Amino acid sequence: MQSISAASFGQNHVTLGCFEVSGRTYAVDVAYVREVVRWQPVTPLPKAPALIEGVIDLRGAVVPVVDLGRALGGDRVTVENRTRIAVVEVENLVMGLVVDAVTEVLPVNVDAMEDPPSLATQAGYDTTRAIVRRPDADPILVLSLEHLLESIYRSSLPSKEEIQ
Repeated sequence: MQSISAASFGQNHVTLGCFEVSGRTYAVDVAYVREVVRWQPVTPLPKAPALIEGVIDLRGAVVPVVDLGRALGGDRVTVENRTRIAVVEVENLVMGLVVDAVTEVLPVNVDAMEDPPSLATQAGYDTTRAIVRRPDADPILVLSLEHLLESIYRSSLPSKEEIQ
């Protein structure tokens, strides 16, 4: 769990920013979150990698936007009143993540965070960095923003059909 920053809360705790996408709860370490803004229309970026929806102008800075629903292999986020853009920074790159709703900021004991099942990780699954189990609720999947960034890079590569 190298991406989870104990400095964001303390030696034995981490603070997670939780959000919903397609009815599931996901989280990222708040150390990566710059801010959360209300939904605003995205300007398409011609010939951008497939996972980049476009850009927004955020107080004079152009920020690329990724629909987290699509990036996680599902449907696009449906824009509603609760839709937000979580602006995150990973590997010195800033991007906005469109989510259905931001739900809570959650302090978690690092010991309560479990690794994803080894069968999944051995099969090449690395979207989820950790899992937080909760009594009487579905687990929270802590996303690997590094993996998301890699997915964006891969989405810019030509498909096999385009190569032939």
